[in-house]
Amino acid sequence: MTIQSVAARGRPGRFKTGALLALLPLLLVGAALYLKAEQIVLGAEGYIFGFPLVIMDVTRANSAHTIGPENELRRVRKFPDASFRDVVRPNVDTLYSSAFIRMAQGPWVFEMPPNQQRFEVMPFMDAWTNVFAAPGTRSIGTGGDRFLLAGPNWQGAVPGGLTLLRAPTDLVWLIGRTQTNGVADYATVHQLQDGLTLRRLADWQAGRVAPTVTLAPTPGANKTAPPIQQMQAMDVHDFFSRLATLMADNPPAAADGPMLAKLARLGIAPGQPPTWGISDRWAVGLGRQIADWTVARELKKRPTVRGWITPPPILGNYGTFYNTRAVVAMIGLGANLPADAMYPSATVDGTGAALHGKHRYRLHFAKGSLPPVHAFWSITAYGPDDFFVSNPLQRFALGDRDPLQFNPDGSLDLLLQAQPPEAAQRSNWLPVQADAAFTLTVRLYWPKAQALDGRWGMPGLERLN
Repeated sequence: MTIQSVAARGRPGRFKTGALLALLPLLLVGAALYLKAEQIVLGAEGYIFGFPLVIMDVTRANSAHTIGPENELRRVRKFPDASFRDVVRPNVDTLYSSAFIRMAQGPWVFEMPPNQQRFEVMPFMDAWTNVFAAPGTRSIGTGGDRFLLAGPNWQGAVPGGLTLLRAPTDLVWLIGRTQTNGVADYATVHQLQDGLTLRRLADWQAGRVAPTVTLAPTPGANKTAPPIQQMQAMDVHDFFSRLATLMADNPPAAADGPMLAKLARLGIAPGQPPTWGISDRWAVGLGRQIADWTVARELKKRPTVRGWITPPPILGNYGTFYNTRAVVAMIGLGANLPADAMYPSATVDGTGAALHGKHRYRLHFAKGSLPPVHAFWSITAYGPDDFFVSNPLQRFALGDRDPLQFNPDGSLDLLLQAQPPEAAQRSNWLPVQADAAFTLTVRLYWPKAQALDGRWGMPGLERLN
């Protein structure tokens, strides 16, 4: 046997060994995925489940840093502008009267005086973003009321003249809205806001006056990242540690028992943060990426009608529909109950093509087909970051309280484009950014039955160029 023949016989063995070495990283990754499959899946489910609770707390902390302390009713006196970054998809339809409230430091008395001048809704959200009470024009009429806001563990007699609102969690967000018909309407709305009060029960009983906190958003004053960006940057171990801590005072609902059992398999329980090793963090981190993909899929698969997506009727009362709850927390934290407000939105035109500021669009309402509401409606444009589109007019929305120009036949055309239209059409122009995609959100305040049950729907956007 020659040296050459021995060498020739040796080559296949060396090739197999080299191929195995090349495949070894893939084999190791595959083995790791197999061994950690349960943790990966549970990490994805746990992240989606816990996202609303954590972003509520991040929003609370952000609000305390940029606006003011907890347990005080804060009255916003001006509309936000394009620099606002506290909550995604803000509006210029209402002025807010809001407070993050700790039930353990209560109970609290919230007073709403009679109000026959403007539509208002004062929704109370628990820490999981469910609306557990929504006193306002629709639900209690215009006569006002006084409420005792008490936590899940409070026991006591409700004083006469107070209606009990039982909060299921320690953290509560009151995010009240009062209809505001433009800047010229501020004085009227400020007077209505001043009539709203929040104070401890003991202070109310003693006749002590509630503190007055008024706010005027200052462009560029917020130096912190928006809550959604803070969530995206949060380490997976920090996220689940914060979730565990928050669940101690903000217990999940009874129906969440199966989900708590899954979290327990990750070493997480109310008041018990995880103690993970490197491989555990890796597995749960991969699960978080899957969760992000799941949410993106949920957003894409939402059914559209003429290009418009209408949120589901469970908005604000999610039960165990965790995917929907997480999606809403990501793109519209603080949403009302559908009975108080509906939010059709569009990212595409009537043909399904993505909306972009390089094109011009027309939204045509036939005579008698405007959004059916008991209160009012508006349409707002947002940039790709879900915040207002900066423009020289500082016009971020159009609606039925604006001096819109109707066509001779009674129909209405709204124009959405970057460049100003001819002068006669500018009252109906909603500016968008020329070099970016945009989205639209329609708000129907106190929608009529035909909007709630689907008999009415938004017309498709028509691209003009």
